[in-house]
Amino acid sequence: MTETIEFKIDGKSITVDSGSTILAAAEKTGTDIPVLCYFEHTSSKGLCRLCVVEVEGSPTMQPACVALAQNDSIVQTRSENINRIRRTILEMLASTVDLSESPELKQMLAEYEADPERFQGCKQLLPDLIDDNPVFIRDYAKCVMCWRCVQVCAEDAQYAFAINFGGRGFETSIATFFDKALPDTTCVFCGQCVGVCPSGALKAKREHLFELGFLPEDIFSETRMRRKSKRRRG
Repeated sequence: MTETIEFKIDGKSITVDSGSTILAAAEKTGTDIPVLCYFEHTSSKGLCRLCVVEVEGSPTMQPACVALAQNDSIVQTRSENINRIRRTILEMLASTVDLSESPELKQMLAEYEADPERFQGCKQLLPDLIDDNPVFIRDYAKCVMCWRCVQVCAEDAQYAFAINFGGRGFETSIATFFDKALPDTTCVFCGQCVGVCPSGALKAKREHLFELGFLPEDIFSETRMRRKSKRRRG
């Protein structure tokens, strides 16, 4: 028989299986906790901190996607402190990244009344749009570094290990080893990284060319016939 625990979320008593995360328990009650780096089919790492909650007795905020629910604990998912933290994270993200193709994040900005202009002059110094293969493009200006693509390329799905974090500090980005073109890495072009990207930083090449106004026959040529890797500025 599975062991269960009982605790409270926003005043609601709930019983869940032992080992459940606070996020999973909140979903069971219909309580909405915002997430970014979390994805249902990848390992949770607690990177973005948008899902932080207050646990009574804990000196720090807890990331709901990895923090386990504890018996008799009392959890708050919305408070003035939590909203301020989420608002600040969103404002900092908006100051560094192009969120024009991130509808969920734009909705969060509105919900938490975040000011995208609060932090000025903070755009990351990242490479131009990288177009080095016929399958998909990498637009680092839109990358929120949620790590989903890295996870799905590694143990969570493909086991290709073609990409990982690169750079340091403000120049951190998702990169290939030694910044090689994707055709020269272990990438198998499965497209799973594109499927989990929440911001448009990874996009199917055909979709990208269509948005640029390429004709169907040109799109077919660019995505099926090209042989040499090259970079194109978007």
